[in-house]
Amino acid sequence: MAFNLGDMGGIVKQAQEIQKKMQNLQKDLKERVVEASSGGGMVTVQATGGKEVVTVRIKKEAVDPNDLEMLEDLVVAAVNAALKKADELYKSEMSRATGGLNIPGMF
Repeated sequence: MAFNLGDMGGIVKQAQEIQKKMQNLQKDLKERVVEASSGGGMVTVQATGGKEVVTVRIKKEAVDPNDLEMLEDLVVAAVNAALKKADELYKSEMSRATGGLNIPGMF
């Protein structure tokens, strides 16, 4: 099998362009925020596209000193939902940046 070096140069250039796009997108995603809640809005969590939790809001009505386990469960559920949304945002944007190419280890 013969390789055309001209074609290789184009492939390398495309790979470098995709890499630059992905680096810029990763920076952008760290600034984008998703939000999820649990318990009918009793607990709300905001997370970045970089999967960092930035805000947790708990309504007073959710705090029952006799049932802290319920509040803990609501916090866990809201955090997990926010991180899932952040993951979906990341995958969606990365797929768009790579033109739908499935790059092993990327997602």
